[in-house]
Formats: sequence, C-alpha cells, structure tokens
Amino acid sequence: MYKITRKEYLNPTVILMDIHAPLIARKAKAGQFVILRVDEFGERMPLTIADFDKERGTVTIIYQIVGNTTKLLSTLNIGDEIMDFAGPLGNASELDGVKHACVVGGGVGCAIAYPVAKQLHKNGAKVDVIAGFRSKDIIILENEFKNVADNLYITTDDGSYGEKALVTDRLRALIEQGRSYDLVIAIGPLPMMKFVSLTTKAYGIKTTVSLNPIMIDGTGMCGGCRVSVGGETKFACVDGPEFDGHLVDFDELMKRNAAYRGVEHERGENCRMYRSL
Repeated sequence: MYKITRKEYLNPTVILMDIHAPLIARKAKAGQFVILRVDEFGERMPLTIADFDKERGTVTIIYQIVGNTTKLLSTLNIGDEIMDFAGPLGNASELDGVKHACVVGGGVGCAIAYPVAKQLHKNGAKVDVIAGFRSKDIIILENEFKNVADNLYITTDDGSYGEKALVTDRLRALIEQGRSYDLVIAIGPLPMMKFVSLTTKAYGIKTTVSLNPIMIDGTGMCGGCRVSVGGETKFACVDGPEFDGHLVDFDELMKRNAAYRGVEHERGENCRMYRSL
C-alpha cells in the first residue's frame, strides 16, 4: 500500500498528490509514468510522474477529475493509501546535450511539461516555457515554472491572463524573433502537439511530443497504446511515451483515442491516460 503524504487542489478540478513510494522515487526520471489502482476493484490508470523527491521517497502525480477513477482518487486524503502504484515505466526524456529548449505545455499537460523543464534547467540549458490554458481560473504551476525557466510565457484562449493567443502563435513569434532552439518539447492535447510539430517542422527544429494513447498494462503486452511513428507501429508504454513529433500520425492517434468516447460518456469513466487533457 502506498500512503498519500500531500494533497493540494491546483484548480477546482486538478489535484496534486505526493505518494510515498521510495523505490520508484529512487529510480524515477523526467518523462516517465506510473500505473496505479486505487483499490482491488479499480481500473489500472496511467499517470505521468510530475515530480519526485529521492530523499523523502515521494512521487508527485497531478490529475484532472474527469471519470470514475479520478473521482474516487480525489476522495482520498493525506494518510489514506493507494493499493497499487507501479513504476517508473516508459523511457525518460532525452535531454543530454540540449543547450536551448522551448517547453510547450497545454492545460493539464503542463504537469508533465514541468519535470522536463526542471531537468533541463538542472542540466544547465536555457529554457523557455510556453504554457497555454483556456482561461485564468485553470492555470497551474505558474510559480514552479518561474523557478526553472529563463522565460515564461502564459497564453489564454480568452485573454483573461497573460497573452491572448495560442501556444503556436507565441512559439512562432519567438522563432521569428531569432530564438535558436535546438529542441522543442510539446506536451498537451493531441491537436496542440500536432500543430506545434507542424510549426517547428517548417523551421527544421527538432521536436518531441509526449503521447497519451489508450493504455492498459503499461508493459507492451496488450498493444492498446500502439501509435504510428514514421510509418512504423510503436508502443507508447515501452517505446515512448516521447516520440519525434514530425513523424507521429496524429490524425490516426486522435481517431483511436476517440474510439471509446461513447462508452466512457455512458459509464462516466475515462480509460485513457490523464496526462494531457
């Protein structure tokens, strides 16, 4: 059993939790994820590792309340325990040698963008962060990003905070102003990652994206998380979750992710990764 040591609402529907899991914390790296099960009757739910503390032995997860499992998880408090918490799974972000990066996060995807920006900052890279949200009331991790970014740009769809723009608008403007990025990392909703990748492709800038396909076991056995990358079938759980954004078939992936939308709505559940909604 894994004890909850911290619980914090980042906005009305997004919750941060620290879970005491010293073995996972010891090995965790930016970009990896865990699969948890709240109780013996629960479904397996993948969540990206938002942060970790090796000394305290804790792993931080951030999730949005959207389905039965996240609703159930949200009812737990400090001192309560989660039944299963497996990881770290997936490959860590490949950040060695990066000198100047732009990390682009969208919505709850900013929870996954943060550890990447933090690791880049720790590596000594210059880091620009573009964080996009629908409106001011759902912004998360602003202060955390300020601590690891050389420049932080917040955009909102309605202009209620920061710049009224899409993240791609801000990214394109920075590139045209002369920012020489050797890597752009996009993490968020699939349409956002698709258009970030299309933007950077026009400038020949290497771009990685963190994908959130339907996932069940997290070990490559079920094949549910398959994605097409450069015309080849890859599995996000063991080959990813990060891939070359210029090679991902986003249209196919969006269709696959929507395959169970009717069932999810009917049952009030969400079976896919809660990483970048």
